[in-house]
Amino acid sequence: PSLPRHTNRLINEKSPYLLQHAHNPVDWYPWGQEAFDKAKKENKLIFLSVGYSTCHWCHVMEEESFKNEEIGEIMSKNFVCIKVDREERPDVDKVYMTFVQVTSGGGGWPMSVWLTPDLKPFAGGTYFPPEDGVHRVGFRTVLLRIAEQWKENKDALLESSQKILEALLHVSEIRVQGQESPPPAKEVMATCFQQLSNSYDEDYGGFSESPKFPTPVNLNFLFTYWALHRTTPEGARALQMALHTLKMMAHGGIHDHICQGFHRYSTDQHWHVPHFEKMLYDQGQLAATYSRAFQISGDKFFADVAQDILLYVSRDLSDQAGGFYSAEDADSYPTTESGEKREGAFCVWTAEEIRALLPDPVEGATEGTTLGDVFMHHYGVKETGNVSPMKDPHQELKGKNVLIVRCSPELTASRFGLEPECVGALLQEGQHRLAAARAQRPRPHLDTKMLAAWNGLMISGFAQAGAALAEQKYVSRASQAAAFLQRHLFDPTSGRLLRSCYRGRDGTVEQSTVPIQGFLEDYVFVIQALFDLYEASLEQSWLEWALQLQHMQDKLFWDPKGFAYFSSEAGDPSLLLRLKGDQDGAEPTANSVTVTNLLRAACYSGHMEWVEKAGQILAAFSERLRKIPLALPEMARATAVFHHTLKQVVICGDPQGEDTKEMLRCVHSVFSPNKVLMLADGDSAGFLHRQLPFLASLERKDGKATAYVCSNFSCSLPVTSPQELCGMLSP
Repeated sequence: PSLPRHTNRLINEKSPYLLQHAHNPVDWYPWGQEAFDKAKKENKLIFLSVGYSTCHWCHVMEEESFKNEEIGEIMSKNFVCIKVDREERPDVDKVYMTFVQVTSGGGGWPMSVWLTPDLKPFAGGTYFPPEDGVHRVGFRTVLLRIAEQWKENKDALLESSQKILEALLHVSEIRVQGQESPPPAKEVMATCFQQLSNSYDEDYGGFSESPKFPTPVNLNFLFTYWALHRTTPEGARALQMALHTLKMMAHGGIHDHICQGFHRYSTDQHWHVPHFEKMLYDQGQLAATYSRAFQISGDKFFADVAQDILLYVSRDLSDQAGGFYSAEDADSYPTTESGEKREGAFCVWTAEEIRALLPDPVEGATEGTTLGDVFMHHYGVKETGNVSPMKDPHQELKGKNVLIVRCSPELTASRFGLEPECVGALLQEGQHRLAAARAQRPRPHLDTKMLAAWNGLMISGFAQAGAALAEQKYVSRASQAAAFLQRHLFDPTSGRLLRSCYRGRDGTVEQSTVPIQGFLEDYVFVIQALFDLYEASLEQSWLEWALQLQHMQDKLFWDPKGFAYFSSEAGDPSLLLRLKGDQDGAEPTANSVTVTNLLRAACYSGHMEWVEKAGQILAAFSERLRKIPLALPEMARATAVFHHTLKQVVICGDPQGEDTKEMLRCVHSVFSPNKVLMLADGDSAGFLHRQLPFLASLERKDGKATAYVCSNFSCSLPVTSPQELCGMLSP
């Protein structure tokens, strides 16, 4: 390629998203003091653009506006232009997204916000087309109008930005009211179940018409609801809703049937045509959720899907040093000769391509049947393409097929006069050949940034799958990633986590000149991961690190006045608001997950003030939990765990002994949302024995591995039979 005509200071950044904009004809600055000083010194407004590297509409706005010389000139002349990667700086993103949502009723990325020189927002939106259209004002017009307003009505703008800030402070405050206590679990669980049940799609699963997101938080809530109401019709419905949704997603086009893993969301009701980017946080949560579905149902289908996700992540999102990359893009070049990228190009097929790849006659089938016929029938492939024009506004998928399982293996078999057991092997052969053909296509962009929070979610996915599926290799992969976090995203001198690190040019792991400090979500998801990893591996060092991080989280983020944790720490003058997330969405919000973390931490340490903190968080969110728990299904789930008190399952035995392993297999095979597992190996100098003196009084019966189920540190009678232990864990 020819040398770029323009280069701005984003060229010195590490974020793949900022580097994508380093050759725009715009005088971009990264978020930081240099830009703030320039705005103040020159008395200029700031234009803030926030996005992420695998965001489709961010690419569109860049192509149309930020690469346009004339628009670039208007931007640079009138504004100090700042680019932010929302995955690097979720704190900055949340502050201004709160503003955009309150003022426009919607939000999303790219986010475009105009700020006064002291960083107060006064105008904003998301994507703007470059020029005026019938229904929308164009980006060029907006830029010129705002620049004009600043010249003519500076004082009015400053005054209104101050009022907006005061209103935002008021709207976004979450705090405990008076003497509020945690809301009653029964009521919160019942309301949340009812709200999910009312929005459930009986035919296709999921909880909305379209678009449809995987939202694992909903499914995890339903599993816990079922576990606490197994014998009731509501309990049975909760389980059916969750398992049906997981099945429909796995059959749908949102699931990549050729190269594994899940796309971000479906644009239609049927889980068929997705937005094709693949995010690490989805893979981590879904691997854990499918593993739980297997634990509960015993249906190997769910175990296979969990393994499929972990294969994708191990192959395509793993750094050689042990960390996990953030995402793969939706857009790519259809062929090596193509001049422009298209959404989904890497993943979709014409009928002709599939026929050419699978021409072999199928033995034992109706005459003339080829492997292509069987494959196309099973995956809903049509000659003219299977994507409705309604779902393809830019005609990028015309004539193409997104694979979706349309038949059971039995139906496909009977259609071609085959035995059902042959179909699996035929489809697998088809998948291998299509995967080989896809490997020749240009790959989508890979975001090689490694984030502590998302690595935490993925470690949980590997650890939980390793335990539930009894696969040691997954537990080892989780340990390798946790060691990576300790090496590259933790500062042992300060005891603090870092937010991000990056793959360098030569494949080494790099850090920015000024590393970004970890946010609340980094601590919460990493602590959760370390507890999950301890339960899967029984390595006490992970437990010790988790408890150290929990103390650090308390110190940096706890709100002693209003309770619960702030998303970002105090002391950053460029952050106008310290917010508390109040929505479990594609990822759970940090305060929701931390409730269960605190309860687990108390069980492993005996520090009961952590139980008190968990209750204070629930009290701070009490009103929301009573009225719309649907917005916080993970916190609603945690409310039940809080009220039912965690069961400490203690196994006294030799970690290498066969009898101990059998006991552990039994614990891992049962879904019990309120259990905490620990191994008492008799080493009185070990970390757990030092933390929990009561373990010394528990002994092995007749020299055999012995289990105790304890609650609030008082224990049941000893049990030496794995079957009996299983019975105690599943009521």
